[in-house]
Amino acid sequence: MFYLPPVSYFSLLNKHRNGTLIEKYEHFPKQTYRNRAHIYSPDGLLALVVPVVKGSKVHTPVKDVKISYEFNWQRLHWMSLQSCYRRSAYFEFYEDDFARFYEQKFEHLFDYNEQLLQMVLKFMKLNIEPRYTTEFHRHYEGLADHRNDIHPKKEIQLEQKPYYQVFEERKGFLPDLSIVDLLFNQGPQTLNYL
Repeated sequence: MFYLPPVSYFSLLNKHRNGTLIEKYEHFPKQTYRNRAHIYSPDGLLALVVPVVKGSKVHTPVKDVKISYEFNWQRLHWMSLQSCYRRSAYFEFYEDDFARFYEQKFEHLFDYNEQLLQMVLKFMKLNIEPRYTTEFHRHYEGLADHRNDIHPKKEIQLEQKPYYQVFEERKGFLPDLSIVDLLFNQGPQTLNYL
């Protein structure tokens, strides 16, 4: 379960609508999209990272990783989203729904990401009822395993056609950003884009 997942994540969800299992029991891998998202800022790529409680990184199942509130990361993320997307075509349509995720505190990262995912799926009108693993398996028979395919340090495997981005005149088109980039810029056309 990713934090504001990249566009490639939703392309895979859309492609495998009927056979998607979301991993709940793997050990929390560091430096992945599970607690980070990339958005387009005036200076280019900006990483938003949800801090996790120390000790959550070592052999802790993803479902049990706790969010750290030692500093006000929610305010920082919300201000970043506002400043980067205020000028986008559809930000104001989704603003109030997203705002609550930066005001309310969630104990577990998985629950936070799950509720964000449910909301984004609803906005996109992508009819997927995610199913979750009940225990960890290294391999799943009969299912395509994409757990490690989408990673901030891996090259994108998705062929992505450009769409309008607020700051593209400065740095050009940036592919595979967080779904919020596509949603705030394309609104109801987001699913058609996928």
